[in-house]
Formats: sequence, C-alpha cells, structure tokens
Amino acid sequence: MAVWKRHGLVFATGAVCVLVNTQGLGPLWYTGVVLIVAGLLMAGALNLRQRPRESRAPMMIPPPFTGRWTAFNSPSTKVPSHTHSYAQTYAIDVKHDPRPDGEEDGEGGVLGASATPPVTWFWPLARRPQAYPSFGRPVLAPAGGVVVATAGEQRDHLTRTSLPGVLFLGLEGFVRGLGWPRHLLGNHVVLDMGEGVHAVFAHLRRGSLRVSPGDRVPAGAQLADCGNSGNSSDPHLHFQLMDGPDVAVAHGLPFEWRYTDDDGNEHTGVPANFTSFVPVRPS
Repeated sequence: MAVWKRHGLVFATGAVCVLVNTQGLGPLWYTGVVLIVAGLLMAGALNLRQRPRESRAPMMIPPPFTGRWTAFNSPSTKVPSHTHSYAQTYAIDVKHDPRPDGEEDGEGGVLGASATPPVTWFWPLARRPQAYPSFGRPVLAPAGGVVVATAGEQRDHLTRTSLPGVLFLGLEGFVRGLGWPRHLLGNHVVLDMGEGVHAVFAHLRRGSLRVSPGDRVPAGAQLADCGNSGNSSDPHLHFQLMDGPDVAVAHGLPFEWRYTDDDGNEHTGVPANFTSFVPVRPS
C-alpha cells in the first residue's frame, strides 16, 4: 500500500516527462502518458479503498472548540462531506462566527465582535488571515489521548476568497494533492484517542502547536490555534475522525456533537452546512 500512496509523485513525474519532451511522439512522451495514467489509476484505487468498509454508529465526542461557529462541508448535509481520500468521508469544516454584539465563549468570558470579511468578486484579491475571527482561536482535545503526529511550520497564507483566489485555490489544491498529505492538511495534529480512533485537526496556525508526538494530553487541553495553512481558502478548522494514524490509508469515522442553535434548541448530531451553533460542553 505504501506504493499506492505515491500516486502524486508518479503523476508529477509523468507530467514532467511530457512537458520537457521536444521530440514529438517518442519514448519520453509515451513514458509520460503512461505515468500520468498510472498516477490517476493509483489515486482512484486508493480513493475506493478508503471508502467506509462497514456502517458504524457515530462516536459521541465534545467539539474541539468553544464559542459560536458555523459549519461548512458537513457530513450532515452530504456523505462524503469532502472525499473518501485522506479519510475525509465524515470530515467537517467550521469557522468561528461571533455574533455582532459579542458572545459567551462557553467558559464565562465574552469574545470580541469581529465579523468575517465578505467574499468578494475581484477586490481585494486576498486578505491577511488575521482579519478573520477564526484565526488564533484555541483548538482543544475532545478526549484524552496520545499525540501521534504533528506539523507546525507551514506558513499561514493569504486568503483565497475572491473569484480569482478561488480559481487559484483549485489549481493550488491539485498541486498540493500531488505531494504528501501535510501539504493539504497544513499544520496539523493527529491524536490517538484509544480503541483505534484517531482525530485530525488541520489548517492550524504556524508556531501555535503546544504538543509533540508522544505527548499524552487530557480532554480539553489546548493543542494549537486555528490558522490558515495548507489547502485552506480562509481561516477555519478542519476536523475528522479515522480508524488509523495515517490519513493516506485510514478510513473516516462518523461522530456526533451536542450543540445549541441560534434559537437555543439543543441538538445531538453534526450541524448541517451554514448552521451556526455553540457547543454544549460536558458536565
């Protein structure tokens, strides 16, 4: 299976062979085409292998943050929520979304009322991630466990929320997908929560990691800050559960949270796309 994980390298090598070929249809060109097709087939096979093998009941865990957030790319709206690749079948993206008049942060404090800048057609082309309320928000361990992998030195890039930025994000995401998983995840933490369940926290802020591989952390411990690294349009937290420590071969696992919506109604499950909610912290 380790060979199949290198599909991006195979595809990229084939693309280089085609691009540098100056002899027309010849050995180098045919070699490039074969490698490109092989890379695509390897990626497709790996994607099929990462489809859930069996139906599993969602695991109840606390959300890994406090305050009011809004859900995007939610498994409550569509499965797979992202893609089966990289164990993202049940992954969710969330953005901190404070109310205009401020809000309770779930621990007795009041957060600043900083609105998310709107999506634009052309200008500004990009913004600094510090302009977004998600940037720098604490990311917490939903359960006790052992840290098995981290990455924390990738930069927090400018946002891709204009039309040209979104187009660039699509191309950038394709190129990142040819590399190792960390190029897509950005700065991230993988936490072994026991019984074969691993949690992934991605797109974290550069230099914010408070844990290292091998650390044992209790539930509620701060792991890092929300950031805008990796394949990210603007600051948000990408969260998923999986049945192994390697996102390249593991299978995604379903989960559920307890949360209240803006009307004060309490729910158990995963908030649907564009739903704003506040986590219900365990007693």
